[in-house]
Amino acid sequence: MKVIEQLQTLSPERFLAIYEALAQEGFGPLDDKVATALKFRPIAIRRLAMSKRADTARKLLVRGRETELCYELFGSYLVQKAKDLVAEFLDGTGVAHKDCMIEDVSASKPDPAKIPEVVRALDQKYDPADVTLYLAVAAEQWPSVPEVESAWRMRG
Repeated sequence: MKVIEQLQTLSPERFLAIYEALAQEGFGPLDDKVATALKFRPIAIRRLAMSKRADTARKLLVRGRETELCYELFGSYLVQKAKDLVAEFLDGTGVAHKDCMIEDVSASKPDPAKIPEVVRALDQKYDPADVTLYLAVAAEQWPSVPEVESAWRMRG
């Protein structure tokens, strides 16, 4: 539920920016679910302002405790818009990956001793809001590495 907690801390403007960044051809990433919730036909949802769609999507994620969907949304945003940040965390903490995709999450975990230094370096190079978002995703991904969650929670 860490990604849901992170979602709840985001400003409406920040969530809208993430939602818009993932839009394709005028459709937001969760517009199908938004259309269903608002009883719109999927194609008609584009008549509604993106900010209204993002707000509704956010409410659906929080109310439904849609952890997996939220994880996928944040992960997609990070891989599309902050891929170097993700790669540098994985490389810096010793996690084997191919183009930011980890084959076996349970077998390939970040080295706890390297996390603080890597996070400091990422904060210097990237938007700290994106670093925080990634740490929430990583904390969800590796619950058996409490140092990741600790690094994320210290930012709150």
